[in-house]
Amino acid sequence: MKQHILIIGAGFGGMWSALSATRLLEQHGRNDVSVSVLAPQAELRIRPRFYETDVQQMKAPLAELFTAVGVNFIQGAVDEIDVAGKRVGYRDGQGLQQVLGYDRLVMASGSGVVRPNLAGLDEHAFDVDQIESASRLEQHIKALAQRPGSTARNTVVVAGGGFTGIETASEMPARLRAVLGQDAEVKVIIVDRGNKIGAALGEGISPAIVEASAALGVEWRLNASVAAVDADGVTLADGQRIEASTVVWTVGVRASALTEQVPGQRDGHGRLHVDGNLKVIGQEHVFATGDVAYAATDDLGNHALMTCQHAIALGRHSGNNVAADLLGVEPLPYRQPKYVTCLDLGAWGAVYTEGWQREVKLIKDEAKTLKQQINSVWIYPPVADRAIALAAADPLIPVVA
Repeated sequence: MKQHILIIGAGFGGMWSALSATRLLEQHGRNDVSVSVLAPQAELRIRPRFYETDVQQMKAPLAELFTAVGVNFIQGAVDEIDVAGKRVGYRDGQGLQQVLGYDRLVMASGSGVVRPNLAGLDEHAFDVDQIESASRLEQHIKALAQRPGSTARNTVVVAGGGFTGIETASEMPARLRAVLGQDAEVKVIIVDRGNKIGAALGEGISPAIVEASAALGVEWRLNASVAAVDADGVTLADGQRIEASTVVWTVGVRASALTEQVPGQRDGHGRLHVDGNLKVIGQEHVFATGDVAYAATDDLGNHALMTCQHAIALGRHSGNNVAADLLGVEPLPYRQPKYVTCLDLGAWGAVYTEGWQREVKLIKDEAKTLKQQINSVWIYPPVADRAIALAAADPLIPVVA
């Protein structure tokens, strides 16, 4: 009977983990181990692009790729993990409860935006966290053209001045004018707890964000937070009122709740602490990767962020190491010392930085060209060719050179 590697999730971490595990098994000539991916859809959802328009196109099919490399895809939504019994319970595509056993498990179930218990938030705020929610926002924006003109109709409030909030807000002036007319007086406001524009991203990148915000007409309300949301706008914690028909929530991300069923230590985002080989500390047969793994990137105290940049490398390493663990061969410790950012700033351009201090290297058009290359080419899956796909899953390939 074949041994079984089960990967929960088909995001960046899960997809690359499946390819990398298959790669190592092939290198050792082993056909007595099967690799399965269990997820709701056989598709890679390109989450870093959900702030853009045409969000329904931001996904890549995986069925043909998995078939080409011999990975078994199982459609379903996991609801129970039994690490002692090495079993996973899930609802299949028909909604029926099923149970699946494993010899090694890779947690790659991703993360989601945190929606706190604020008045009206669930009823009236949008987000760009998943394709479904980003699609609702897109349809809402298109429908604004059917409403009578008003300040509220023409105003978008983005809660949160982090990476997602800035990229979402920077796109909004152009998205609104595409619907309301190029001469429409639109207003986009970022509500942020920081005391300086772009404070969440550091001193180095802040000047570019300031310049881009001014050019785009994006306003910032600093030292502020949203206290309540309703159909006509937001109320801030200090009592200020902003009339807005569109409110987008981008504050806070947390690892999948499935991680709570795996005994282990977690960080403040719910991520499982892992060792250098991405095995969950305290678990003999469970690995974690992508947004559910709290993993050191180097020996300087830096840890992987919840981004596709880190998830790709984490996936390649977790897949290699879960297979190595099963085969009894040497693993390849996860290391990802180079960290970069490329922040999209709408019609102004973009800003590209290197290092954990985010030293600016490119701005405006040069950075925008790079950002478009990243978003449209680099983060997509390899072609459905076994040799090409498995070669691309080599953990030693740097995500950024």
